[in-house]
Amino acid sequence: MEILRYSAFSASPGGGNPAGVVLDATGVAESDMLAVAAEIGYSETAFVVPAADRVLDIRYFSPLVEVPFCGHATIATAVAYAERHGVGELALRTKAGPVAVSTRSAADGAVVATLVSVPPRVEPIDADDLAALVRALRWSAADLDPALPPRAAYAGAWHPVIAAADRGRLARLDYDMPALAELMERRGWATVDLVWRESPTEFHARNPFPPGGVVEDPATGAAAAAFGGYLRELGLVPTPCEIVVHQGHDMGRPSRIEVAIPAEPGSGIAVTGSAVALAP
Repeated sequence: MEILRYSAFSASPGGGNPAGVVLDATGVAESDMLAVAAEIGYSETAFVVPAADRVLDIRYFSPLVEVPFCGHATIATAVAYAERHGVGELALRTKAGPVAVSTRSAADGAVVATLVSVPPRVEPIDADDLAALVRALRWSAADLDPALPPRAAYAGAWHPVIAAADRGRLARLDYDMPALAELMERRGWATVDLVWRESPTEFHARNPFPPGGVVEDPATGAAAAAFGGYLRELGLVPTPCEIVVHQGHDMGRPSRIEVAIPAEPGSGIAVTGSAVALAP
């Protein structure tokens, strides 16, 4: 199979989140998909099986497990597909449900992709789970921003949203990886969405991903979509609105994720970004 490599949510190879992309995985066994993802070593690799004209079945694998949905690998796949087949609309059939994707050419010639998530959901986090989560992060109650309360948020995959009271707390990421991995596997959480609010529409995020065998994701489109649903559900932003999530800066891989939050309850969240091809 042809394995492509793209970095999503960045126009530079030195930024964003790298993803593997296989645009035709017809006949490839699940065990082989997992083996390829482990060999590539990125947080996710997307495997596509064309189903009809611009209709794609897609699966996502981390180095350790399959995940139901991955935002940055979706953006990477859409850009890779557009560079070979032209920009336009795509219909992706994911394990989380149907995801509509559109691509367009920017003024500089780069391809920009927008995905619209499955309907988001938000749930409380059990008090014992929250205590275990904060403990595994090596945070304290004083590190939390009371204006952005902890919740579990979903837009294709589940992410606990935990807000830091200040940027410095977000910068100091030093967590108990085995303890956090065990808790997340037990609760079915994909990444932990650690956020800090810089302004009403500007946020910074970090995303530990120990269940996938990855210490941290430099750009997490699925978590950004879930976060958009969280903000709408809790009435923390006026809707419709657009926000920007900055991620990866503390890792030296700056990423920019644009999130459009429609007003209609339950409607999908739009996540936009570019992607750039990486050398094999």
